[in-house]
Formats: sequence, C-alpha cells, structure tokens
Amino acid sequence: MIDRYLLRYFLAVIDHGNFSKAAAQCNVSQPTLSVGIAKLERLLDRSLFQRSNRRVELTEAGARLAVHARRIEGEFSLAERAVGAVPVRSTFRLGVLTTMPSAWIATIVRRCAAHGDVQRVEWVEGRERELQERLRRGRLDAALTIVRADDSRFAGEVLMTEGYTLAMPASHPLAGEAEVAAAALADNVMIVRRQCEALPETSRHFTSHGVRPFFAARTTNDDRALAMVQAGLGVTVMPEGFTAPGVVRPRLAGFDLVRAIGILHAGHVDAAARADAPVLNTLRAVVPTLSP
Repeated sequence: MIDRYLLRYFLAVIDHGNFSKAAAQCNVSQPTLSVGIAKLERLLDRSLFQRSNRRVELTEAGARLAVHARRIEGEFSLAERAVGAVPVRSTFRLGVLTTMPSAWIATIVRRCAAHGDVQRVEWVEGRERELQERLRRGRLDAALTIVRADDSRFAGEVLMTEGYTLAMPASHPLAGEAEVAAAALADNVMIVRRQCEALPETSRHFTSHGVRPFFAARTTNDDRALAMVQAGLGVTVMPEGFTAPGVVRPRLAGFDLVRAIGILHAGHVDAAARADAPVLNTLRAVVPTLSP
C-alpha cells in the first residue's frame, strides 16, 4: 500500500527538479525525503528517477506513475475540502505556447478571470516541446499549443488555424504587394525568431531560392521581433496573428505552411474534466475568434 506522503514527496521532486528543494516544500529534511522516495521505489520495484549531479529526471516508470499520482493527489484535495465544507476551488495548470501573440493571451486571461471563483488558472509558458514534456510528466493539465495530426501521444482538439507570412515595415518598398517572392528579399536585412517552430522550414525556403540575407538580430521574444520590424530594422516571418501599427503582412510566395492551434490534454485528466473545465470552455469560445 502506498501512503499519500510518498506520492507528495514524489510529485515535489518532479516539480522542483531536485531533492533539496522538494524536501523544503514538504517541510522535511533531504535525507527523510530521500528515504521516502527509496521506499516508494521498493514498493513498486521500479526506479522512478535518473539521478545526476545537476538534477533528476523521470524514468519511463516514473512518468507513468506521475500521471496517476497527480490524479490521486487532486482527488485527495477535493475530498478534504468537501468534508471540511470549504468551497471547492480547483487549480488548472495551463501551458501556453511561447509563439502566440501577447494580445491573444491577454484576451484569454481576461475571459478566464470570470471563472476565478470556481477555478484558478496557473499559466505556464513554454515552447512546443517543453509543453509536451510537461504534459507527459503530469505537470500540466492541458496546453494551448500546436496540435499535430501525426502526434497520437495526447488527446487534442483544433480550435483554429493560421499561416505564416512576412512582417515588414510599412515603409518597405514591397509593402504594397500582396505577395512577395523570396528572391525579392535577397538583399534585405532579416530578423531571426529563434524560438519559432517553423524556423527550419523558413530557412529551407529561403536557401532553396538562393537567398542568404544578413541577419541583423536574433531574438526569442516575438514582441521584440515585431518592435524591431516596426522600427524599420528588417523583415521576418511570423504567424499571421502578430500585428502592430506600421507593420504590413504580405504573403511569402510558395510558403504555405499552416499551424493548427488548439488544446492538448494531459493523460491524467479524464474526459469529464476535459468537457467541464471552465478554462477549457473559455478557450473553445475565445480562440476561434482570434483567427486573423
């Protein structure tokens, strides 16, 4: 039989990435927590963590346990509140893709705030792979991110689609064109969005057309990239949802990549919770209206 405190130790190590911080969260000494994790591993006859000098990583067995441990701990908390006659106010951990426009996120946050009396939302930003890893480990309940048809690891639902177009200053000589060929940008200054999930495809497109521009800036911040375009520094490729005064968004000829934005669900969240969670219903209502 697995005691609850062992699962809490286990989840604390996952959340903090090392034993010392996990012990502090659980208000126990590190040796006590280590003994507890060792006991849990003996009970299950499986190693749950791969230990190194820098941090610990889940084994496959640990990743499988994490899904159930999150669910069990959540049910424990709900039961305690119900018995204590305390109104149940759950916390939903939502991942948000880094390459989504800040204006979209602000709209979603405002709408979600209306449900604050019944459900709190913990917002966790990350790149596509980072969000997928957190979902796999049970560290997120769902993620607003890219939904790929060929990925069956998570249950997903598409809410909208958008393409990738050029972002250039309104003063650019080609700003009046509806579509711009890659070759026409051969002598242009470019801005690289290093966190972009479409960066490999974008690079291949320009290279295949013999375009090797000067890169004036490399950034992982999309708002900053858009501000640089707005200031006239150069041109970049961005999802269509990014807009700003003084920035025009012509199509890049022959570049037809489209991304599907939607919800990926963690394995520990059951179908009923997916259907009823206020934050998810808000996403379903709001995100399709954000499409350019």
